[in-house]
Amino acid sequence: MLEIGYSTNLAPLTLAGILSMGRMLISRPGCGAQMFFSILLGGSDCVLLAVMAYDRYVEVCHPLHYNLIMSWQLCGQMTSGSLGLGFLLVLPLTILICHLSFCGHNEICHFFCDTPAVMRLACADTHRHEAALYAISVAAVAIPLLLICLSYGCIVATIVRMDSAQGKRRAFSTCSSHLMVVLLQYGCCTLIYLCPNSSYSPEEGQAVSVVYNFFSPVLNPVVYSIRNQEVTNAVRRLWQECT
Repeated sequence: MLEIGYSTNLAPLTLAGILSMGRMLISRPGCGAQMFFSILLGGSDCVLLAVMAYDRYVEVCHPLHYNLIMSWQLCGQMTSGSLGLGFLLVLPLTILICHLSFCGHNEICHFFCDTPAVMRLACADTHRHEAALYAISVAAVAIPLLLICLSYGCIVATIVRMDSAQGKRRAFSTCSSHLMVVLLQYGCCTLIYLCPNSSYSPEEGQAVSVVYNFFSPVLNPVVYSIRNQEVTNAVRRLWQECT
């Protein structure tokens, strides 16, 4: 649902901009709304990946207690908490940016209202806004990534102590899909939001954003389903029917 909302927030306006040959106009409230939902959904997705890493940790390190620890109530609380944390992080930043003074040309060097690209248009001092963006990026990207690393550190330590080779393969198989998504998402987020503003390149930002905003949501269902036996059997049957 997060990825559907994230793509829906960006894709229609991006396609409209392409069809209008880059001459599409967006209002200031519309730009603010797009920034708000992109950071809200993207930040919540990063936090949710940390929650999923904890789920993998419990499944591999405490398999006999998995159903007891990962109850429906806890899953619901952590999922709603991810969205709530994203909302608390994005609201003050959006308000700060919307109160910036813009003068001169108002052409965004991007295919959507990305926060660093919008801040570059301001004719006022943006050091406070850059600090706020960096702090929010640390809270939404760096801290969850640290928790993911801690979870997988415990998982690797548990796998190394396993005697069964089949058990090790099953444990790695359990984590492989999540790890691929983490590497793709956090790699792009780090390049965009955790780099200094002085080293921000609009061209690089656009290229990374294309991967993060469009390719990643398309690949994630494939990545998550590739280890699902039912999906694999369905693809195999479809292939046999076509050939």
